[in-house]
Amino acid sequence: MLLLAAAFLVAFVLLLYMVSPLISPKPLALPGAHVVVTGGSSGIGKCVAIECYKQGAFITLVARNEDKLLQAKKEIEKHSVNDKQVVLCISVDVSQDYSQVENVIKQAQEKLGPVDMLVNCAGMSLSGKFEDLEVSTFERLMSVNYLGSVYPSRAVITTMKERRVGRIVFVSSQAGQLGLFGFTAYSSSKFAIRGLAEALQMEVKPYNVYVTVAYPPDTDTPGFAEENKTKPLETRLISETTSVCKPEQVAKQIVKDAIQGNFNSSIGSDGYMLSSLTCGMAPVTSITEGLQQVVTMGLFRTIALFYIGSFDSIVRRCMMQRAKSEIADKTA
Repeated sequence: MLLLAAAFLVAFVLLLYMVSPLISPKPLALPGAHVVVTGGSSGIGKCVAIECYKQGAFITLVARNEDKLLQAKKEIEKHSVNDKQVVLCISVDVSQDYSQVENVIKQAQEKLGPVDMLVNCAGMSLSGKFEDLEVSTFERLMSVNYLGSVYPSRAVITTMKERRVGRIVFVSSQAGQLGLFGFTAYSSSKFAIRGLAEALQMEVKPYNVYVTVAYPPDTDTPGFAEENKTKPLETRLISETTSVCKPEQVAKQIVKDAIQGNFNSSIGSDGYMLSSLTCGMAPVTSITEGLQQVVTMGLFRTIALFYIGSFDSIVRRCMMQRAKSEIADKTA
């Protein structure tokens, strides 16, 4: 009986692997495609643009700082694969005025054709204890990280649905999969992206448009360096429990997953575990992906409990050290 059950399980898994490609999205061809990257003047955004350009895409870079855009344009153009490729730069704040964003997307489409892939990389991080953060910080992060992804996506979605082709990428964060000390403002804005992506994917899937949510870990970018200047001790110690990734590595994985139409894009073993743990009602790209999540959920939850315990321990130690310092100052 046991052998029969094992044989049935093996046959079932093999069947899933055989059927899975039939229901998975057809990969997007990047040669000649028009890719728009917001926040494309530095960090992950610039590396995503380079990766797409290496594969023959036409690029529209969108960011606020015109000087940084022009510098990024020069770097990207070094990686051309043919003399027809173009890098277009547009300076605009994607989080402030939807009509402005809509207009610049129209300009880009008039010059380089319909947008085949949009990568929403514009974002920022500010950390601090909940009661120490100004209310304006919550508003600012929600505006930049959430609305800064809504506006460009809203500007391209109609054309993508009409053409029955398209990819939209939202760059969230591992802090958009679990809440951490010091990230009450940042995590909430990144969690919001997940909800937007899930709902949008259900709307656009019948039109052959696919959404990808990327959850990069700490990545060596100018934004990360700026964030580290004001990180609370607890946040910094928790962050140091994992390694810092290179933006080129993150960008390659994002582009790969977007081309394939994968809903989740994660980096490394920790990223894979987090994506499986937090999959909830998220869509899957293949049956095998869903099966892997079902099989690994219990094990990953057990491992996660140890992580959570270690994070709580860090917070308690910092609190005790702070209390001792305050006592010492009073008695001095």
